[in-house]
Amino acid sequence: MHAIMSKFELLSVAQMYATDAAAIEAGVPGIKLMENAGQAVVREIRKRWQPCSVAVLCGPGNNGGDGFVVARLLKDAGWQVRLALLGKVNRLVGDAAIAAKMWQGKTETLRTELIDDAELVVDALFGVGLSRAVDGTVRNVVEAINVRGLPCVSVDIPSGVHGDSGRILGSAPRARLTVTFCRRKPGHLLLPGRTYAGEVICADIGIPNLVIGQKNLVLHENSPSAWLRSYPWPSPEGHKYDRGHALVIGGEAFESGAARLAARGALRIGAGLVTVMAPRSALDVYSAQLTAVMLSPLDNLGAQLQDERKNAILIGPGCGVGPDTAARVSQILAAKRACVLDADALTSFKGIQKQLFRDLHSETVLTPHQGEFCRLFGLDKDENGAFDKVARARVAARQCGAVIVYKGSDTVIAAPDGRAAINVNAPAELATAGTGDVLAGFILGLLAQGMNAFDAACAGTWLHGASASRFGAGLIAEDLADLLPTELKFLRRLSAYGLHGS
Repeated sequence: MHAIMSKFELLSVAQMYATDAAAIEAGVPGIKLMENAGQAVVREIRKRWQPCSVAVLCGPGNNGGDGFVVARLLKDAGWQVRLALLGKVNRLVGDAAIAAKMWQGKTETLRTELIDDAELVVDALFGVGLSRAVDGTVRNVVEAINVRGLPCVSVDIPSGVHGDSGRILGSAPRARLTVTFCRRKPGHLLLPGRTYAGEVICADIGIPNLVIGQKNLVLHENSPSAWLRSYPWPSPEGHKYDRGHALVIGGEAFESGAARLAARGALRIGAGLVTVMAPRSALDVYSAQLTAVMLSPLDNLGAQLQDERKNAILIGPGCGVGPDTAARVSQILAAKRACVLDADALTSFKGIQKQLFRDLHSETVLTPHQGEFCRLFGLDKDENGAFDKVARARVAARQCGAVIVYKGSDTVIAAPDGRAAINVNAPAELATAGTGDVLAGFILGLLAQGMNAFDAACAGTWLHGASASRFGAGLIAEDLADLLPTELKFLRRLSAYGLHGS
């Protein structure tokens, strides 16, 4: 199982440095790690390109040392190689200095002209630890690579992409391929870094798994490997009442679409029963377009909450912003049921967040997009001043005591205990009206079936993205629930054969 999970584990920059140091302390020579890293890069290059003229751009640290190894191995294999160094060879230290001494070719000064005749560029300027903006000569070279459309292979991460946040520090090359080591870093998955990294290969360079396992890895790419074992498949002995009864709080007739989309999503993902509660004046509109979903007047909410079989509740889509919605949220949270708060339910607490946070509990999932997140938490930056989506989601989850689904093409799911996942399978086609309502419904349906809040949020988000990816161009929100069964069949096959990867 760990071998499968390791494919999806992510290391922060600090964890990666600590892992390198621990591996060396455990007896793996640093130059051996560097040699293995260079070999991995060359192996992936030779899989994709025929011998050609290559410009290898090396920085002054260990990333540059990897570049020296790459240049040497490509030259030995008969490739035409030019190597440029940012800085002086005599100023290199440690393993990078050793790797430079093993390079028998000419070492040139980094400048834009060096890539004039290149058919391929290897970017070994800076690794994941870069914290300041790329400028001067480096920026000129990087921008020339992009303007000319040269194929670029980045070592570890494209130079200029922040390893933890995915931010672009000044400028960065748009790589066709990035070869990283041991584990991927958050910056490979978070936007905009993900679009600069191209295809990402994670290579084993000989760091013992025991060393990695000591780093308390609580961040991973969202994948079935993390939650499929707890997925609530129907039991042959079961019946609909075993699969939970979800409530969706709807709004007025002119806003009914959001609740209807959510309710259908909850039903499709397996909730045994789903009831939409809406104002009496709107029930005819709801009933005209819902069949298996039941209806109840919203003024019966108190009575419905007294029925413990109503075990999961969604409020927010199409409910309207204001004190009435805020009051209903507080009433629902007081009932201590699993619940999802989305859209209007979040915005209704702008300026009175403490009131909401006081009532939240661990089986609550909040699903804000960027604007809602900032209105609710005011976290434009993390505690260290860096624009880090994972850090912000973790701070928010800890602050409010609930699971956060911080939506976007790089959705981050975070739990109050520090666990977090980055979801990367959401296509651009999801940026259309109503898709977030379906996502809320998917998570609701899994909560109704007894899945814990963090796993339900991760599973619902992954299935949402996978369903949308299968459809592709022209997707609208109404398509998502009908696409879901194909993804569930795929997961069922994985589960049946004990394959919990993705």
